[in-house]
Amino acid sequence: MTGDKPTSGSVVLAWTPWVAMAVVAVTDIVAGPDVGFLPLVSLGPAFASLVGGWRRTALIGAVALVLTVALGLYDGLFEGRRGLTACVSVAGVTGVGLAAAVIRERREAELASVRSIAEAAQRVLLRPVPLTVGSLQMAVSYTSAIAEARIGGDLYEVVASSDGVRVIIGDVQGKGLAAVETAAVVLGAFREAAHDEPDLVKLGERLERSLSRELEGEKFVTAVLAEIGTGDEVSFLNFGHPAPMVVRADSTVDFPEPPSYALPLGLGMHGTEGPRPYRVAFVPGDQLLLYTDGVTEARDENDAFYPLADRARLLNDPDAHHALEALREDLSEHALGPPHDDAAILLVRRRRGPADGELTEPQ
Repeated sequence: MTGDKPTSGSVVLAWTPWVAMAVVAVTDIVAGPDVGFLPLVSLGPAFASLVGGWRRTALIGAVALVLTVALGLYDGLFEGRRGLTACVSVAGVTGVGLAAAVIRERREAELASVRSIAEAAQRVLLRPVPLTVGSLQMAVSYTSAIAEARIGGDLYEVVASSDGVRVIIGDVQGKGLAAVETAAVVLGAFREAAHDEPDLVKLGERLERSLSRELEGEKFVTAVLAEIGTGDEVSFLNFGHPAPMVVRADSTVDFPEPPSYALPLGLGMHGTEGPRPYRVAFVPGDQLLLYTDGVTEARDENDAFYPLADRARLLNDPDAHHALEALREDLSEHALGPPHDDAAILLVRRRRGPADGELTEPQ
């Protein structure tokens, strides 16, 4: 696998200890013993401890000590204290390097364990969406704004229920573990309620009640619920979330807005009116893109937002996963690197196929 090949940077770091010792040895021989370069042989084990394991550090330290003794004898430094001082310096740096290498290896092992747990949590919290459900084809992309993290405050789920395919995409206020915990509450409630509630309004009320029991203070979750049945329509329920994008078969783009805007989930128990459902045509050949504001609020070097409507052409690839990957890469190029906010994108395509309700799991 290409991912197992060493990078040019790692190769350079691996050779740095040997190069450092060779340079010191050549300089010592050329310049003579009066310059006092010999203790710098300790750079070898010092560099080795930064990237190598304790065994490699010990090996390079032993080589450095032998080299120091050989150069000391060549320069006649053992007639005084300089030769012994140089050997003590190399031995001391090697000892410190061994301790540092052992500590680093333990921390790397702990980090690997934490990452494996995070990957397990990702599989539970953000499960892969089905490849197809009846006449629908789906793909999803998720990018966390936190370095090395695989999950964050954005959420998505697809559930094939007896009333149709029900979808949620949302954005939790805040970041970090607190946001992940809130996302888990929303997804857990949605996965259960999507099979029990007769319509999107009841489903939304169920989510609201679940969040009101769990959230504290003014925390909230913006979200869009969608229901796609056997007809050529999709129903939406919008809790203060960016409007979905519908790309028609003739490549026209639409952002269907709700009839009235409602408060996000978690704030609706304050006596305000909840969102009203609305329907949009969704016929074979159409595409539905649900996303979080990490997509539309991504800025380039000129502080311009990501022009999602202009990038709808990237979704023309016959393969939904390839189309979504092209969109994600274009978003990364626009933002000049990793996103400053979590970005979740869910693509749903209506195609001619088997009867709705037949589900194909991801491979």
